Amino acid sequence: MTTSKIESLVPAWMYLPDISEQWGVPVTEVRDLVKSGKLIAVRRGPNKSLQVPAAFIDGPGLVKHLSGTLTLLRDAKFTDEEILEWLFTEQPSLPGSPIEALVENRGTEVKRRAQAELI
Repeated sequence: MTTSKIESLVPAWMYLPDISEQWGVPVTEVRDLVKSGKLIAVRRGPNKSLQVPAAFIDGPGLVKHLSGTLTLLRDAKFTDEEILEWLFTEQPSLPGSPIEALVENRGTEVKRRAQAELI
């Protein structure tokens, strides 16, 4: 998948320092979430700075069930780019995209579909 496809699917992005400020934690904590795989960050823009899809952030933390869903998709050998495409692509069976379902606290439905990717 190309970067332009991600750009067309993900409507808004946040910089790591903005997330740390919103959460009231050091930016290193946000970086640790990226390093540990609980969060996906992409290098974008003219400065190639790390940015996270804004939909992943829910007030003082991550969207519920996001980390577990990322783990399931990585277990299915998805790359970060493929995960972003999967999360932000409409799925008629949900309805909507998996990230929209996670934001709406329908994590069980999303995880079920992510587990199906393991088969």
